[in-house]
Amino acid sequence: MASETAERPQEPVLAPGHTFASVTDKISALVLVRPYNWRWFAGFTIGFVLAMVLLTSVTYLFLRGVGIWGINVPVGWGFAIVNFVWWIGIGHAGTLISAVLLLLKQEWRTSINRFAEAMTLFAVACAGLFPLLHMGRPWFFYWLMPYPNTMALWPQWRSPLVWDVFAVSTYATVSLLFWYVGLIPDLATLRDRAKHKFARIVYGALAMGWRGSAVHWHRYRTAYLLLAGLATPLVVSVHTVVSFDFTVGIVPGWHSTIFPPYFVAGAIYSGFAMVMTLAIPLRKAFKLEDMITMHHLENMAKVLLATGMIVTYGYAMEAFMAWYSASTYEEFMMHNRMFGPYWHTYWLLILCNCLTVQVLWLRSARTSVPVLFIVSVVVNIGMWLERYVIVVTSLHRDFVPAAWGMYHGTFWDYSTYLGTIGLFIALLFLFIRFLPVISIAEMRELVAETQERAEQKAGASS
Repeated sequence: MASETAERPQEPVLAPGHTFASVTDKISALVLVRPYNWRWFAGFTIGFVLAMVLLTSVTYLFLRGVGIWGINVPVGWGFAIVNFVWWIGIGHAGTLISAVLLLLKQEWRTSINRFAEAMTLFAVACAGLFPLLHMGRPWFFYWLMPYPNTMALWPQWRSPLVWDVFAVSTYATVSLLFWYVGLIPDLATLRDRAKHKFARIVYGALAMGWRGSAVHWHRYRTAYLLLAGLATPLVVSVHTVVSFDFTVGIVPGWHSTIFPPYFVAGAIYSGFAMVMTLAIPLRKAFKLEDMITMHHLENMAKVLLATGMIVTYGYAMEAFMAWYSASTYEEFMMHNRMFGPYWHTYWLLILCNCLTVQVLWLRSARTSVPVLFIVSVVVNIGMWLERYVIVVTSLHRDFVPAAWGMYHGTFWDYSTYLGTIGLFIALLFLFIRFLPVISIAEMRELVAETQERAEQKAGASS
């Protein structure tokens, strides 16, 4: 068996037969030559309609207040915080693929890093809406910033919600810079190939005078590497700070030291699931199977399996520590999750996050596109349910039984959540329309390296 595994040929990172010209033509054509088709219109229409649902929901929220949501006295946090944590988690895969895998010199990131980075920005934009809307008076959001004022209003630095503001804003800023710097050579390519004057002006302005000289490439690589170094610790720190929203509290089910690494692993888990959810239809719709190959999907499946096992370990440790602590409150919290009013939600998340992903141990499953798509969608559902269970089951039955209550999302909770999904889809399709979905410059480098290796192999064999 070992010899068979060693002799089995690996899938190539890039399908053979590509040249500089073919890579440039194929990727740039998605923007400049044939940008519109019925698939693009269908996807953007769905996203736009749901974004209008978000606009309607937020407008009604501003008119009536947060009372239109299902939040109540025992459960002061509801869908808003659940969705915030879920969207922030989804935004982690883009930075991980771009920064961490770049530093580790993993070539398979090349075909998926561009739209993963864009996914990060759009997910963080969706996440940022929920804390603002949950404030009740979002027009006073600037009170969270340490600005000079005569009323001596300063942020409460001991509150992890204030930490969120700085962590998420820093993450969004670095991710935006990292994405934009990587785009500069491709923007110059679009500038040089665009047929319309207005497009040449816009792409030329965004390319910032890029001419592809040795000096330009040197500065580009230096800046890109520095931003990758800055973004890498942010992958860990941002969701660690988000986990502090819960773990610094004394509520049973939240007050746990395992939350920071457990949340980071969960973020990468849900993020890679979303990347795969987007990559599979994208490669089919735009005929990119020769660039986003099965090798990429299989590697993402392996990362999904690894992080899924870490998340499963986190669930097991939560249950074990609830028993080992001999705390009546912790034991009741775990029993309430498993057999209380929300038992079906808990066991459904176990099915989605722990059991479904086990199919990826089989190589036949890791190389089956339908199976990978189903698993990735199921994991995204399961990770949303996980955040729901963490927030709701810990709050609805607290220390005092007289204060117990039930929580259920209202129509406006669901419409706001679906609206942010629509915003995310609409932004993604606008990105596909106006910018290269795969990095042209990095794919050219990959072509050159592939050709060089082929020549070296041919020389060695001769």
